[in-house]
Amino acid sequence: MSKIFAKSLAIGKATFGCRRAFSRHLQHRTTVLAFAFCTVLFTQTLYPPSLKADSGERPNILLILADDLGYGDLGYQGVHADGARDLQTPHIDQLFDEGLALQQFYADCCVCSPTRAALLTGCSPDRVGVPGVIRTITDNNWGYLQQDRETLPQSLAANGYHTAIVGKWHLGLEPENHPLSRGFQSFHGFLGDMMDDYFNHRRHGINYMRNGRTEIDPEGHATDLFSQWGSTFIREQSSSDKPWMLYLAYNAPHTPIQPPADWLAKVKKRQPGITDDRAALVALIEHMDDGIGKVLQALEDSGQADNTIVVFTSDNGGQVSVGANNGPLRGGKGMMYEGGLRVAAAIRWPGHTQPGTTTTRIGSTIDLLPTLCEATQTTIPDDIDGVSLLPLLSDPNADWPQREVYYVRREGGLAFGGLTIQGLRSGPWKLVQNTPFEPMQLFNLDEDPEEQVDRKNQDRSDYHRLAARLRLRIQAGGAVPWQKQP
Repeated sequence: MSKIFAKSLAIGKATFGCRRAFSRHLQHRTTVLAFAFCTVLFTQTLYPPSLKADSGERPNILLILADDLGYGDLGYQGVHADGARDLQTPHIDQLFDEGLALQQFYADCCVCSPTRAALLTGCSPDRVGVPGVIRTITDNNWGYLQQDRETLPQSLAANGYHTAIVGKWHLGLEPENHPLSRGFQSFHGFLGDMMDDYFNHRRHGINYMRNGRTEIDPEGHATDLFSQWGSTFIREQSSSDKPWMLYLAYNAPHTPIQPPADWLAKVKKRQPGITDDRAALVALIEHMDDGIGKVLQALEDSGQADNTIVVFTSDNGGQVSVGANNGPLRGGKGMMYEGGLRVAAAIRWPGHTQPGTTTTRIGSTIDLLPTLCEATQTTIPDDIDGVSLLPLLSDPNADWPQREVYYVRREGGLAFGGLTIQGLRSGPWKLVQNTPFEPMQLFNLDEDPEEQVDRKNQDRSDYHRLAARLRLRIQAGGAVPWQKQP
């Protein structure tokens, strides 16, 4: 390689900050001079003015993840998506009103750990070793996060970002899978899976609350603590020259449904006749919304809101047995039907997203990594499954590829026996196996969004096509161990 071409290559990589875009143009070079010319030209055109981050002020990232939030359990959804009308979530609603609402956004699994792995890697969860829930008890543990897989915080840290996580981790208890070992530079939260109590923060009697790697035992409701720690982090960054990423992962409204007493009393007073179970869940969600409001206020007060991308979504759908509202969708948490997988999602980036816009383009948790990398001009890791949603921020009706979204869950107990359930969405079609012991079902979601009519016998060609694609996805996941190797 000539010195001129090597110099052009280095300039091109630095300018683009996007390995895929760079390599695509590189493959079509015909001469060194042509490539150098393209490097200069694409510097001006690769990121349109509406999407290109100011090179001197890269955007911060606030990524908020709720835990088991029903698709319909937001005030915004009650108005716009046939959701619940018995709760008030003004602060989360504000994100939807001021940004882009993604009406067909999916978690990559119907339970916690796999979706979190997908979010941080941009990959289907079984391809990074997390097909099921990671748990404290070894005999009921169904995942081990792949060690050589680059994560979103690692990519951002390499691009000069201060990366932090506040809240629930749930991706491994081993030292090598601690958040500080997977790209985060600070961690203030809960290392384990679910809490058995929102006030004493234990799981199986073990305290998993950490500040960095140090065990702590703070007083207070977990939602209040996470909101406080998130707000403190944001305010502290206002005096820093470095851009930052905060992954704020609540454990609400996951079971146990344990809101503060004053929030529960407020809901019951406002809505006479509401059932006790529903009132408790509504109160827990509204309490989380209030905490998110405090975090957003910290952004405003510190003067950082205009240069911060805020993403809000959930790790899976709501748990029906505790009163969650998934709108008109079938099923809920733990199921491969829409109620377990479709989640509320919004992206707000002042100056880039238009207030009150919505898109029906299909998106997925795996898309957040490439979206945020592209928005921050960070190199996107190789070999991911996600697609950048950035074009939708400026044009919610932008041309969109025919998406193929894959879902998988491995689980124990008599209902699963260590086997998997899975699903595949391709255009309007969705192939579902909701238990390991039942036949697959095929639904046309354009015609049957509530998944009531199995079409596999009427539409055999689509059934065979999706079944073949699903087998390939299962094979790809099978190449990655989901237990720690001796």
